[in-house]
Amino acid sequence: MMDPEDESEISFSVKFLGRTEVVHPVGLQILDDAVQSLKTPDIYSSEKAAKKSKVLLFLSLSGIDILENKTKFLLYSCPLSTISFCGVLPSSPKVFGFVAKHPAADSYHCYLFQSKNLSHVLVSVIGDAFRASKNEENTRGRRDLIVEALRHKNNVLQRENAELKRRLAGQPEKQ
Repeated sequence: MMDPEDESEISFSVKFLGRTEVVHPVGLQILDDAVQSLKTPDIYSSEKAAKKSKVLLFLSLSGIDILENKTKFLLYSCPLSTISFCGVLPSSPKVFGFVAKHPAADSYHCYLFQSKNLSHVLVSVIGDAFRASKNEENTRGRRDLIVEALRHKNNVLQRENAELKRRLAGQPEKQ
């Protein structure tokens, strides 16, 4: 879970419909395919068996955590940098989801949720957090570039200073 000391986070109570592997990382069709996949019984998938439970969706600038509502057990944690798509299912406005890249495998999973009134709001909030996270990364990246440029300039000036000192040491003093 996120550290509340250094970032703000918000949480929403929603119904977790499930998580399923998807072929493509983006698109509304992916949400529809994921819903169809979750409707298809699969005896090998524990993720489909655990669907339709109430969860807390924690959102911060670093990611989305999905916690079981009663026990607060962490079910999934998705860094915002792994999320490639978020949207509301057009055929069912109460259903929304996001697609995230699996951290260890070269695959994508779609996480689906249901909310009576907040689907569009949640998608908008996730999108805002994603953009804010990217802006923070860009700013941090720019700061790193500035620091590196200053280090380089400092090294150049130190070499120039050493060269000038060497030249002065080799010349007799003027009176």
